[in-house]
Amino acid sequence: MKLLPFDYAIRNLGRSPKRLLLVIGGSALVCTLVLGSVAFSRGMETAMTASGLATNAFVVGSGSEESVERSEIPPSTGSILAASVDGLAMLAGQPAVSSEIHTAMPVSLVDAVSAEDAPPVLVRGFEPMAFAVHPQVRLREGRWPARGSDEVAAGPEALAKVPGSALGSHVAIAGVPFEIVGVFEAPGTVMHGEFWMRLDRLAQLTQRTTYSCVIAALGTAEIGDVDAFTSSRLDLESIAMTEHAYFAQLAEFFAPIRLLVLVTAILISSGGVLGGVNAMYAAFASRVREVGTLQALGFSRFAIAASLIVESTVACVSGSLVACVIGLALLDGVAIRFSMGSFGLAVDPSSLLAALLAGVLLGLLGAIPAIVRCLTLPIPSALRS
Repeated sequence: MKLLPFDYAIRNLGRSPKRLLLVIGGSALVCTLVLGSVAFSRGMETAMTASGLATNAFVVGSGSEESVERSEIPPSTGSILAASVDGLAMLAGQPAVSSEIHTAMPVSLVDAVSAEDAPPVLVRGFEPMAFAVHPQVRLREGRWPARGSDEVAAGPEALAKVPGSALGSHVAIAGVPFEIVGVFEAPGTVMHGEFWMRLDRLAQLTQRTTYSCVIAALGTAEIGDVDAFTSSRLDLESIAMTEHAYFAQLAEFFAPIRLLVLVTAILISSGGVLGGVNAMYAAFASRVREVGTLQALGFSRFAIAASLIVESTVACVSGSLVACVIGLALLDGVAIRFSMGSFGLAVDPSSLLAALLAGVLLGLLGAIPAIVRCLTLPIPSALRS
């Protein structure tokens, strides 16, 4: 079976530059939306994975497995855990056990807006041992807050949530002014978008007599040892899991949001799909006589259909390549902020592959109506059209 030359389909693309640009633009729009939705899902999944370490035990209150902000455990849990479980990692002769408070609170510049209108930001209460269990965190500027002081350290994305805030400025947390004395970074994790203050000061600010969680570096111990500890100490009303498992459950909790983003992108891009199909249909429908001539010359309908599919696919894949360039240049790493922190869009190979596949699919779908229109007519009718 004789096929039409490949360059025949490519030359036909240049017959109408405006129509070609319309098809490429519509394809680029659709593929950019698909790429962005996949990058959103991948970015959230990557941030959750990077935020939790499999080498850390995560102890929270019973019933709070999916939200550490709702968790409450006695302040003595950390010291009892350190004394009861053998094999925990040691730092300077002390067990690497960090008691923390996690809570979302309104944060704004001092006198900028009322506390009720300020955006919620996750504030973490910490003690120095927190750096042993969170090696992702590095101080970039300034210093860490002093014990009992009205001072905080902030991640870059936390500063972005409060326009005008910077090292040395004052922010109001729940209406109380705090000085930003340090800027830390934890790229690729939710901690990159948090405020950190000393544990005792946050407990005083929130009037809490309980903590949110205890995080312990396992060392030679196993998670089963910590689980046995929580099971035997019913008075503490706590459960244990690895930090990685906690964030995996959190990622499952946000799975409907990721699905909603993908469905929304598909619904919006359907308009671009219809526009691309109409453009390709108009481009091919005006060439019915040409298609009839090709059949009269001996080319089979399959060969002509293959040429039209190549022509449509090349145009749409060109749009998907434009979408990939846009994604890498403008979308990769863009921060998405939410109450628990932030994560960046991840334009990785999976996102790029999704955009390219969307371009191929759009090219195939766009060619089908035109093929049906051109090849269903008898040859005499096609030559007279």
